[in-house]
Amino acid sequence: MQKHVGGQLSPVLVVTGTSGSGKTTLLEWLIGQLAADGLRLNLIKHSHHDLELEPPHKDSARLRRAGAAEVMVASPFRIAIVQELRGATMPTLEQQLARLSPADLTLLEGFKSDPISKLEVYRPEVGKPPLYPHDPYIVAVASDQAAPAGLPAQLVWLDLRQRESILDWVRQYLKINRENA
Repeated sequence: MQKHVGGQLSPVLVVTGTSGSGKTTLLEWLIGQLAADGLRLNLIKHSHHDLELEPPHKDSARLRRAGAAEVMVASPFRIAIVQELRGATMPTLEQQLARLSPADLTLLEGFKSDPISKLEVYRPEVGKPPLYPHDPYIVAVASDQAAPAGLPAQLVWLDLRQRESILDWVRQYLKINRENA
């Protein structure tokens, strides 16, 4: 799937799964490998929790609490924008994607209910059922369990212990989405 990111079309892939399944660990490794390939990657992580991105005593936090709608903190090393919603509706995924700079691939962590192509990380030992049987947008599953019988033909089953095969699949996903742009 492609979305407008910074005014350009960018392939988007959700890495989803239940809590404790290893999404962040897999993403961290994939991002490292893809960045080493020279790709520019963006990431949006969905959280249900309040975010504390700066110590409360720092100037930026004090100014935000004073009423600034957005605070940008800029240094020679990074730039961060903190936007206070103050009761407003959270921006849609489209709006979030539009704020990002152009990238070769935008990865999303979480976003279980959004209608976007997804790679599910599934580990039976977490004790929760897989998402893929009930989500038609899950196009691949990375699991440390063998593929069960009766999988839909279009669903790719990847071995979570063979991370290189997952990386190859993501590279192929990116290639297909670039060709279809």
